[in-house]
Amino acid sequence: MKRIIKSFFIASVMSVLLTLPFSCNKNHTPKPIGFLRIEFPEKQYQRFDTTFPYSFDYPTYATISSNTYSKDEKYWINVDFPEYKGKLHISYKTFNDIETLKKLTEDARVLAMKHIPKATGMQYIEVSNAQKNVYGLIYKIGGADVASTYQFYLTDSIKNYLRGALYFSVIPNNDSLSPVINFIEEDINELINTFEWKY
Repeated sequence: MKRIIKSFFIASVMSVLLTLPFSCNKNHTPKPIGFLRIEFPEKQYQRFDTTFPYSFDYPTYATISSNTYSKDEKYWINVDFPEYKGKLHISYKTFNDIETLKKLTEDARVLAMKHIPKATGMQYIEVSNAQKNVYGLIYKIGGADVASTYQFYLTDSIKNYLRGALYFSVIPNNDSLSPVINFIEEDINELINTFEWKY
């Protein structure tokens, strides 16, 4: 029995040694690390225009859903991007005085700043459309592990206030998600540029 095992072992070693010279290729080049190629649909938009106090354009490959976490807030919605597991949370508030507006904008700043520990940088983009009475601020937050890379608020400075935040229902890895993030950011910019209050 020992002889059979010894013979089997020697035969196994010999077969490995004989195949080694043929398995190596002198011209072998390691492949670079790659990411999955994502096919994006053509940009087409539709109007969200209901009984809500605001309207905007959003892409045809997105859907609108009610915000189930805030059932008492009837004007809170989500713009869902199911193909990419992304969700733009939109909240809406009214205010009667400048102090309340200051508090709302400060809350938006604090919520954006919560991502600073994992951020590599933050870009501020002012929104100002006097013709439509839409003013606000966009927070673009950089960093591979940041949970929300794009947040904003809009107001008419009179009584209406709206805040948006983009999230993905996946573990943050924004290096590999960056093509999707950039694609959806274009849609959010379109939403902001076409945004209107309904008085």
